[in-house]
Amino acid sequence: MKQLPKVLESKTKIRFQDCDPFNHLNNGSYINYFMNHREDELIKNYDIDVYKMAHKLGKSWVSSSNQIAYLKPALLMETVIIESQLIHYTNSELKVEMRMYNEDKSHLKAIIWSGFVHFNLLKQKRAFHTEDLMGLFKAIINPIEARSFEDRLRQLRPHLSKTS
Repeated sequence: MKQLPKVLESKTKIRFQDCDPFNHLNNGSYINYFMNHREDELIKNYDIDVYKMAHKLGKSWVSSSNQIAYLKPALLMETVIIESQLIHYTNSELKVEMRMYNEDKSHLKAIIWSGFVHFNLLKQKRAFHTEDLMGLFKAIINPIEARSFEDRLRQLRPHLSKTS
């Protein structure tokens, strides 16, 4: 069986329509960049298309929470690297950490913890993950030591000050 990556990575360019008047990525647009990355990489690496699942099975994931820290601005037409990893899961929930870096990954620009609930769209209620999904999550989970988002930021601070 093929070893699945635990950290997914992609590269993208910051676009004009997503920026504020200062040529910085708008705060609200960060989430769009993170979610687009995750959706694309789930298809590419794990053959999970959340929209096909919703259409065929009537189940998918809905966002339940986001905690984000903006650390350095992402600038108009800048190429950024986005990484993501599953850091926690239960029989009906996922928690994913995503990080945005500059192109050579020397500066962390933003970090987000996103929570997702598996949801039955037909019944309009929480759904349980299948055995296949639970097996996938077990294979790809990449937990971190921090117990809270604030702890994670403190954990990253020494790295941030070295690269500033």
